[in-house]
Amino acid sequence: MTTRVNSLITSRRVLNDVQVASMKLSKTQQMLSSGKQLNRVSDDPYAVGRALQLRDEMEHTQQLQKNVEDGMGWSETTDDALDSISSAVARIRDLVIQGATDTAGGSPRDRIATEVGGLIDSIKTAANVKFAGRYIFSGTDTGVEPFNVGGSDAYNAANNDGILREIGPGVTVQINVGGEQVLGDGTTGLMATLRGILTDLQNDDGAALQAKVAQLDGGMDQLNAVRAEVGATYNRLESASDRLMQFEGTTLKMLSETEDVDMGKAMIDFSIQQAALQAGLQAGSKIVQNSLLDFLR
Repeated sequence: MTTRVNSLITSRRVLNDVQVASMKLSKTQQMLSSGKQLNRVSDDPYAVGRALQLRDEMEHTQQLQKNVEDGMGWSETTDDALDSISSAVARIRDLVIQGATDTAGGSPRDRIATEVGGLIDSIKTAANVKFAGRYIFSGTDTGVEPFNVGGSDAYNAANNDGILREIGPGVTVQINVGGEQVLGDGTTGLMATLRGILTDLQNDDGAALQAKVAQLDGGMDQLNAVRAEVGATYNRLESASDRLMQFEGTTLKMLSETEDVDMGKAMIDFSIQQAALQAGLQAGSKIVQNSLLDFLR
């Protein structure tokens, strides 16, 4: 009786050892196939929690990067539009100087007026530019065209409010410029000055045109100030992009160290565990009278 009990205990121990070795081998095999050392919460609850936290940080960082990229694209489009407007205003200034001379008059001023009228329309067209389907100079009312080309000089959008983008934890930056800040509202600002120039040309008023040169210079100074502001915003966004890329790289490295398997070590463990299982099966077949399959049945 004692012999039978000892034999049963030994058989169970052998079977248990084989099962443990088999489970270890299976776990290592899963790690090798998935490339991850964390395949379920029970593998390492603390490490799984840490990995989830790092993944959340990665997702937030990637969203911030999208915000920065959107802001940079918006700023580039804004600067291109302001460059076109500045070039047109500079050309109008040259024409005003020509039209303001005593020798100019009649037909020459009529021709200048025609060109100035076309340049005013081109300025409005530049101010109506879109980025990703949104009017960039319409404040937060981005679905409304800010200016009527060939029509009224009034500002059409509902506001000049700033559009903000989060570029860091708790850090936001305004990416847009209001249309009134650039061209005015039709009765004041640069557009009013340009419309006054056109009227003076049509009225053949050289003296009035001479006074408009200083006003144009003031308008150009305003445009340059806005462009400097846009440039500063772009530089800030570019710095944020570099910082976020570095942070993403660091987070990705930490995530890899937390959840990725060391393939070299896992391969060695797999070989050792496989050999251990085979040795256990061979030893068990000699120790246990009945076969291992009999016990499994």
